[in-house]
Amino acid sequence: MDLQLKERDLERMMVVGDRVLIRPMKSDEKTRSGLFLPPGVQEKEPLQSGYILKTGPGYPLPLLHDEDEPWKNDSSDPKYLPLQAKPGDLAIYLQNNGFEIELNRQKYIVVPHSALLLIVRDDETLY
Repeated sequence: MDLQLKERDLERMMVVGDRVLIRPMKSDEKTRSGLFLPPGVQEKEPLQSGYILKTGPGYPLPLLHDEDEPWKNDSSDPKYLPLQAKPGDLAIYLQNNGFEIELNRQKYIVVPHSALLLIVRDDETLY
């Protein structure tokens, strides 16, 4: 499926649920010993890394209805358990679980939060 998106669509995108939008990093074109790798080899690696651009609201929580307490406000707004990942984090993720989107010749990957294996955050608050 070829998805044609405009540059302004990236700002207007909303990531749904427990998913994360990642801009993958360019992988090395050669090995440590100096051998050049064809482009398809890097893309087939099971582990990839990239920077998180956007995250979804989190895992949806079930609505609790207190029918025996009618004075409480009936709030049917969805509640979410927030994700650990935040925009700007460097993520190591499983490539197999991702879906690729192309925007102006730049690849983006959408992965579920459960596909993230490691997060590297620059600020002092790690959790």
